[in-house]
Amino acid sequence: MQIRDYVEKNRCIMDGAFGTYFSERFAWVGLPEEANILAPDKVKEIHKEYLKAGARVIRTNTFSSNTGLLHPNFEQVERNIRAGIQCGKAAISEYGGTAFLLGDIGPIPYDDTMEEEDITEEYRQIVQIMLDEGVDGINFETLSDFKTIQPVIEELQDPNPYVMVLFSMNQFGYSAMGYRGEELLKEASQVERIDVVGFNCGVGPTHMSEFLQTIELPVDKKIAALPNAGYPKRRRTHMEYSNHPEYYSLRMKHLVEQVSIDFVGGCCGTNPSYIWELTKEIPKKQVCEPKRLNFSEKQRIRGMSGGFLYEADGQRKKKKLIAVELIPPLNIVDADLLDAANRLKKNHVDVLTFPDSPSGRTRVDSILMATKVKTETNMTVMPHMCCRDKNAIAIRSLVMGAYLNGIRDFLVVTGDPIPSISRQDIKGVFNFDSTGFMRILGDMNEELFSNNPLIFGGAINQGRRKFEREITRVQKKMDLGAKFFFTQPAFSNVDVERIQEIKEKTGATILCGIMPLISRKNALFMKNEIASIPVTDEIVDRYGENMSKAEGERVGVEIAREMIRKTEDFVDGYYFSFPFNRVYLLDRIIKKEEDHGK
Repeated sequence: MQIRDYVEKNRCIMDGAFGTYFSERFAWVGLPEEANILAPDKVKEIHKEYLKAGARVIRTNTFSSNTGLLHPNFEQVERNIRAGIQCGKAAISEYGGTAFLLGDIGPIPYDDTMEEEDITEEYRQIVQIMLDEGVDGINFETLSDFKTIQPVIEELQDPNPYVMVLFSMNQFGYSAMGYRGEELLKEASQVERIDVVGFNCGVGPTHMSEFLQTIELPVDKKIAALPNAGYPKRRRTHMEYSNHPEYYSLRMKHLVEQVSIDFVGGCCGTNPSYIWELTKEIPKKQVCEPKRLNFSEKQRIRGMSGGFLYEADGQRKKKKLIAVELIPPLNIVDADLLDAANRLKKNHVDVLTFPDSPSGRTRVDSILMATKVKTETNMTVMPHMCCRDKNAIAIRSLVMGAYLNGIRDFLVVTGDPIPSISRQDIKGVFNFDSTGFMRILGDMNEELFSNNPLIFGGAINQGRRKFEREITRVQKKMDLGAKFFFTQPAFSNVDVERIQEIKEKTGATILCGIMPLISRKNALFMKNEIASIPVTDEIVDRYGENMSKAEGERVGVEIAREMIRKTEDFVDGYYFSFPFNRVYLLDRIIKKEEDHGK
């Protein structure tokens, strides 16, 4: 019997957690997936316990079988996957009853410094191995996003394998990368090759039940729900879940009575006793009217606020927009920054921006610094917010607090990594990249700020090695609601040409980055130690070895004016970053440019 045929007539009881139960059962130290080769009999024993408890769909012990978690050598990963599948098939054979085996694939860890195509290719290889080994289907689980697996699924050819896609979200309905669970479900449901969509891990049965009862579910896909046993407590070296299988099964029974759920099972903290209780409580066939609604299209808020970007009588400002970056101090002395802000106010600067601890060094918080400057100068301020230090909960809290203090504009960036010398003691969060961050802000505009939505923009790295991907990212950010973009500082004709190409292909509102370097030492530092700023040898050579301070500043002003003249026909404004907050240089740049215009 094929799994598709079985599902049409039966509600499927799946297995529970493999990893947490295996580690507890055998006091296993290390990844449970290593046991596929080191202790296959133990792996088979766990599978058989779930089958005897009533599970009719089990998952291979391959959740972490990838180069990011198990072994950097893919040949070792492949060997492990094949061994894990053989363990699952042997368990079903020895059990002797009707049961199905899904090849289990967990998320491959990656961050914004890695190429998504490489991750997608590894998923592609893993799927092919599983299909070669003859699994009944593929289960992608505990996912925080959809973009890296979508191409793999869409490429699947006949005979079409059974495909299940499960996302993980927190009690607020968001994945670790900041995507709304409902939106992820909608994305996956639009892919014809996918048979089952749903959720696993992240939350206990109560929160998952509440969540599934309040969102719109697809009418043409099977639905799966595999929550955790509950929320764990840390016990020294491990996480411990309370053991309440009867409570769990009653909560899941309530869920299937309210919503049409086709696959029921468990995730972290569950064990065979949970599955046994499910088989007693959950009807084997659908006994309720399916509660399925068609997805409705929700329009994202794309209005303009009264802040940095605004429209008057339907027309955008004619003059070039001017943004100036002020770097928050490393200590609690802010007099120089406030002096700079007051000076810039006289220059009719449109917005002051505040980086979020650039280079991974602790500085005064960008939002709190922006709030103080706004209070003292009444200027429009724009804090940068990065993904390095904050998860979705912290981001939402900070944005709401900033909103209550009158801040409506944000620059969203992934953030510089933590310096390697500090990584032993300080860990970056990086639950999602800047596009995931923008999804959160777009959702908040819908949910909280619809009357006066906040405005957010992104960064452009025109020096990116694979330039076409930068254009794609800009367009994607615009689709998510980004209203403007700041480029990295421009120093060469190549920078100018690339910025112009992005403008022509996307139509984005672009402020060209301008950084007046003030000395040869400053130029050499930027060229050799700040990888993201493309300072060329030609720029360095324009600064003499023994230049005075005044001479160095004069060269910086000249280069800035050159970049402005080369880009003024197509950019919408300029984003100035002054080394050591020497904002008085703006007077010279603007004055010279005005004189040039005459």
